[in-house]
Amino acid sequence: MILHINKEINKDLLHKLQNDYQTTIIEKDNYFIIINLDNNIEKEFQNYIISKYDIRTEAQLSSREYKAATTQINFPYGYIGGDEKNTMIIAGPCAVESEKQILESAQFIKSLGINTLRAGLYKPRTSPYTFQGLGDAGLSILENIKNEFALNIVSEVRDITNFEKIVNIVDIVQIGAKAMYDHSLLKACGEINKPILLKRHFAATIEEFIKAAEFILSAGNEKVILCERGIRTFETKTRFTLDLTSVAYLKKFVNLPIIVDPSHAMGYSYGVPSLAKASLAMGIDGLLVEVHPNPNEALSDSKQQLNHKEFTELYQSLKEIAKATNKKII
Repeated sequence: MILHINKEINKDLLHKLQNDYQTTIIEKDNYFIIINLDNNIEKEFQNYIISKYDIRTEAQLSSREYKAATTQINFPYGYIGGDEKNTMIIAGPCAVESEKQILESAQFIKSLGINTLRAGLYKPRTSPYTFQGLGDAGLSILENIKNEFALNIVSEVRDITNFEKIVNIVDIVQIGAKAMYDHSLLKACGEINKPILLKRHFAATIEEFIKAAEFILSAGNEKVILCERGIRTFETKTRFTLDLTSVAYLKKFVNLPIIVDPSHAMGYSYGVPSLAKASLAMGIDGLLVEVHPNPNEALSDSKQQLNHKEFTELYQSLKEIAKATNKKII
């Protein structure tokens, strides 16, 4: 249950409401948002209730029962959600490997009219013996690219130790699949005023995914984007299995923008275009596609990254699908 409480409420009553009913309180300009899974709110609070939303699940702030419209999230260059007219293409290499490589990547996506670049600095790799990203050494490179090309920058926060470094330079903070359960990181994301791109863990249920988003929302940040990136199944011929059923569910019941990462779901470049096109046909809010100047030389995830020719062909196809679904690619 969600209550909007008048700010004229006595502080002692507000304190009692928080402690006696184990509520979460979010302060807005003109009211308090009170979240409580127990509907038994004493009569002494009734006079301060502006509105009440009787939601019987733990998906509270993200529920369309609370807010029917998809949250609009604005970036320096464009927006998604809101009227749901836009689909944002986020393209770029898995990782920043060198200044030359990321410069070439930025020039390429800008030439296509794409305004959002993805590039990782701190890579949460499965093996300790593989490329972990440039780390701190890449911060200035990414910042220079952002300023030179007027791009939205997306980069992943691996853990709380590099959180502030990333937040200071990016426009969209990515929480990777492996960090979806990191509550300290989720709460930190809730305390900033930047969009958060939250990836679904490959073993998480849809409900767990939504609850992870609620950690961010309940800490005060409404700018959450959900990213479906594939789940682990018994199948071994692909890296993961893209769960488009989750996309359908989230679009129906959740008020947050939804993007899809076909690169990690497939794990092999040959299948990425097909998954990207199928996802766009569902009316999603964005695609996250790994693109590299020379995938064979990539230091991470080389098999799933498209080269520039492959991505250009995909991009042309996506524009046609966008027209058919009344979407505009940004």
